[in-house]
Amino acid sequence: MYDYQSRVEELDIEAFQTNLIQWFSEKHRDLPWRQDPTPYHVWVSEIMLQQTRVDTVIPYYQRFMEKFPTPDALAKADEQDVLKVWEGLGYYSRARNLQTAVQEVVEEYNGKVPDNPKELGNLKGVGPYTKGAILSIAYQQPEPAVDGNVMRVISRILRVEEDIAKQKTRKLVEGIISDIISREDPSSFNQGLMELGALVCKPKNPVCYECPLQDHCQAYKHDLQETLPIKSSKKKQKRKPYAVLIIRNEKGEILVQKRPEKGLLANLWQFPMISLEEVDFSSIIQWFRNEYGLQLELDQQVTNIKHVFSHLVWQLDVYAATVKDGTLAQDKGVFLDYSDLIQLPFPVSHQKMIPFI
Repeated sequence: MYDYQSRVEELDIEAFQTNLIQWFSEKHRDLPWRQDPTPYHVWVSEIMLQQTRVDTVIPYYQRFMEKFPTPDALAKADEQDVLKVWEGLGYYSRARNLQTAVQEVVEEYNGKVPDNPKELGNLKGVGPYTKGAILSIAYQQPEPAVDGNVMRVISRILRVEEDIAKQKTRKLVEGIISDIISREDPSSFNQGLMELGALVCKPKNPVCYECPLQDHCQAYKHDLQETLPIKSSKKKQKRKPYAVLIIRNEKGEILVQKRPEKGLLANLWQFPMISLEEVDFSSIIQWFRNEYGLQLELDQQVTNIKHVFSHLVWQLDVYAATVKDGTLAQDKGVFLDYSDLIQLPFPVSHQKMIPFI
């Protein structure tokens, strides 16, 4: 069992805090959500930043705030509008959960994001990290906010030789942060750890000569900075092949359909997808006739797209097709012209098909 307490006791906590906060004050990036770190701004930014690069998030955050500047505006918005603004950012359940939670804040807390850890943590999509970020950055409460960057920094500083992919290690690091966090400036302390992990204490080739915490770092002292943290490998991703059809009717309209309310990419729109594990390619025309009520003429393949999720890979072969006969079965989608189609929120994989319409 890792005895972190003894290593915390060996740490010069006051010097550690001073070195980190001063470095953050001088070196931090000028990010839009840091300019006015209200609880709502911090919340939205942290949800967007989950599994997404900062440079990618910045324009999405700015557009989102222009469209939904307050909790009340987001709570009242149509979900399709929210998903459209989020379009391309991925992990769309984040947007749906954020809106659901903000609606609860408006209804139950008069639009004020709770500063109580229990109430905040009970909101949908607000996990321990997001809760800690809001409380420490927006409310200046000394709460741990442990993301991947923080896990890596602390693993190296205190030589934590436990698998950071395990929940018990995250709990361990949260305990460490609770012991060493600055009570005077928890916001800069937590943001400093995050920023240090992003800019200096990188996963590969950490820039140790620029690190303000080098004198405190056990990994640097024992030449373990390339070895730590320890992280078990992910499960192998499943591969799923699909045929995707871009189908035009006699008016030139294109068939699109809304995905189910639950599950992967819920409530987004797509072009019809046919699993090639369930339907042989040679049988697609007949299958489509039976399922959709339309007789198609299959034209050429227009592109193929590989789209990688965290747990699976879609291999999408995209074909153009035209309707020759039949009536579209109920609840199988809708034909739209291009100008209406592009107003809908599509997942990234299907956005890539739009230029081929």
